[in-house]
Amino acid sequence: MNIQDIHSLFLKCKSVSIDTRKIEKDSMFFAIKGENFDANTFAAKAIELGALFVVIDNAAYAIDDRTILVENSLETLQELARYHRAYLKLPIIALTGSNGKTTTKELINVVLSQKYKTKATVGNLNNHIGVPLTLLSFTKDTEIGIVEMGANHKKEIAFLCDIAQPDFGYITNFGKAHLEGFGGVEGVIIGKSEMYQYLAKKDKIAFVNLEDPIQIEKSVGIKSFTFGVNNAQANLNIKNIKANPFVVIEYDNFNVESHLIGLYNANNINAAVAIGSYFKVEDTAVKHAIENYIPENNRSQLLKKGSNEIILDAYNANPSSMAVAIANFLQLENGNKVMILGDMFELGDESRQEHQLIVDSLSDQDKSTCYLIGKSFYETKVSRDNLHFFETFDTFSEFLKTMHFAENTILIKGSRGMALERTLEFIN
Repeated sequence: MNIQDIHSLFLKCKSVSIDTRKIEKDSMFFAIKGENFDANTFAAKAIELGALFVVIDNAAYAIDDRTILVENSLETLQELARYHRAYLKLPIIALTGSNGKTTTKELINVVLSQKYKTKATVGNLNNHIGVPLTLLSFTKDTEIGIVEMGANHKKEIAFLCDIAQPDFGYITNFGKAHLEGFGGVEGVIIGKSEMYQYLAKKDKIAFVNLEDPIQIEKSVGIKSFTFGVNNAQANLNIKNIKANPFVVIEYDNFNVESHLIGLYNANNINAAVAIGSYFKVEDTAVKHAIENYIPENNRSQLLKKGSNEIILDAYNANPSSMAVAIANFLQLENGNKVMILGDMFELGDESRQEHQLIVDSLSDQDKSTCYLIGKSFYETKVSRDNLHFFETFDTFSEFLKTMHFAENTILIKGSRGMALERTLEFIN
């Protein structure tokens, strides 16, 4: 069966599923193999649970004419997404970067949805499976699609751009994330810049932050819509930015008072405002969208527990995001600061050095008491009155049972695998 015929069957379905535990009635189920399972074995279960069609790549699990046999289910999912994207012909905005992708994506979505029927990546479904699933969620009613793209090695963004075929692109930043897969920061820059290469080749448009010299350098020769601080050359001029702790930004025609914490979130907001400006969303609507956006899922949330104010930013961490989170935290005017920081993952051979750099930066300040959790931080242990090291979360949690935090401002940040939101259970 060719991809056009599969697409015709797809249009009869309400959704696409790859997991029978989350399957929807009248969906198209793709049996995608994993490292430890063969989803072909769930084909019959998918039909039983309400799937209209199942796509398999093992003939032994064929059922009836509701079974679509292909050579490779994953490649067919990707090819179907590429075909569907061309079928819809809607404008698509793609974004990638080391930090801030998901928050920026959510902000772009709330801004553009003030004027258009938009659809965006759900959660962080941003890889070789998530991007196709996002594209297949777009319908004829979708007026603008927003696609988040993640990557942990070179050529991945190029591959995802080939599937999504974006008309617009934005790179949040180039930081120290996934260093193991990219082979260092230079590899990160090369890998993320694959989006610029795609936009240049297709004569499409990049949104560019003029405060980022790497963005300026790598976007030379590409059509662009820009934003910058007190920059007369920028398409969107930003007059002033403050964060204590919430980000407040002054533009030429209006101000925004957000619920986002930290100067590092300012560029996420500015990108969304710039994109809203490009698509001619009214200033009042942009302001309303940003000011009513409330972060969740452990991303820069401001919480109150007892007499303590807590900045919970425990969804992810890498050396770049950790450094800016610490810098922003230390510039807050609040007294009695406490930092609870967890290990940063996927740093490969540079892990020891990057953790040591964070510890060294903390050793030079006396504005905050710091608790560092995880094996990588523990191996950098130094003797400082303001630094306390714990090799595991279990040992840290035992310590917390003896502590009583009162009237503190607390930053909690670490990689997802550290699950530092568990700390909240021990703060009264």
